[in-house]
Amino acid sequence: MRYAAVVFAVLTLTASPAAAAANKEHLQLLAEIRMLQEQIQQLQAMMGTLTDAQKTVITRLDEQATGSRKAIADQTLAITNMGDNVRVLREKADETNVRISTVSQEIDALRQAIASQPPPQAAAPAGTVPGGEPGAAAPPPQATPTAGGAGTISPQRMYETSFDDYSAGRYDLAIQGFQAFIQAFPRTPNAANAQFNIGMSYFNQGKWAEARDAFQRVISEYPQADDRVADAYYKLGSTFEQLKQVDNAKRAYETLVQKYPSASGGFPASQARQALDRLNKKALAVRRERLTVDG
Repeated sequence: MRYAAVVFAVLTLTASPAAAAANKEHLQLLAEIRMLQEQIQQLQAMMGTLTDAQKTVITRLDEQATGSRKAIADQTLAITNMGDNVRVLREKADETNVRISTVSQEIDALRQAIASQPPPQAAAPAGTVPGGEPGAAAPPPQATPTAGGAGTISPQRMYETSFDDYSAGRYDLAIQGFQAFIQAFPRTPNAANAQFNIGMSYFNQGKWAEARDAFQRVISEYPQADDRVADAYYKLGSTFEQLKQVDNAKRAYETLVQKYPSASGGFPASQARQALDRLNKKALAVRRERLTVDG
C-alpha cells in the first residue's frame, strides 16, 4: 500500500507540469484570438471610414464634372455666338467694300458721261436755226442721258434688299433676291455671300438637299473666297449630318480643317474639329454598346 501511494504521488507530480503547460498554451491562444478580434474590429471601422471618404470624394468629383461640363457648354455657346457675330461683321464689312466699289464705278461712269457730251454751241439769233433759213422754228432741246438714271440697278441696294428679307426670316423672298443678284452681278464680291445665304435660307427652312446643293455651289463656283468657302464647308458638314450621311459630314469637316485652317480667324476650322470629335465619340459609344450586346 505504501508503495502504491508513492507511485501515485510520483505520477501526480509528473503529470502536473504537463497539464500546467497545456493550460498556459490554451490561455495564450485565447489572448491572441482576442487580439485578432480587436484588430479585425479596428480594420472594419477603418474600412467604413474609407468607404465614407470614398463616397464623399466621388460626390465631389461628380459635382466638379457637372460644373465643368456646364462651363464647357457655356463657353461653346459663347464661342458659337461670337462666331455668328464675327460672320455678321464680316458680311457688313464686305457690304461696305462693295458699296465703296459701286460708288466708285458710278462716279467713273458719270465722269465718262460728262466727258462724252459735246461742247456747248453758241446761241443762234432769235427766230433762226443754225445753218437754216431765217424765221424757221428752232428745234426743241434734246435731253442728254446721264449715268445712274432710270433703269440702272445698284448692286449694293439689290443685295441689301435680299439680305433684309433673309434677316427677317422671309427666306423664299431672300432666295429669289439672291439668285437674281447673282445672275445680274456674278463677279461682284457679294456674289459668294449671296450664294452662301441661299444655302443658309434653305438650311433654316430644313430643306437639307437644297441647302447641300447651295453650299456645294459656293465651294465650286467661288474658290477664291476662302472665308466664305470655309463657312460653306462647315455648314455642308452640318447639312450632311441632318441627312444622316455621317461619312460625308466627316469628309466635309476634315477638308475644312486641312485646307482652310486659318480662314475667318480659324473659327470654322475650330468648329469642324469639335464636330469631328463629337462624331467620333458617338461612333465609339455605339461600337461599345454593340460589343456589350453581342457579349
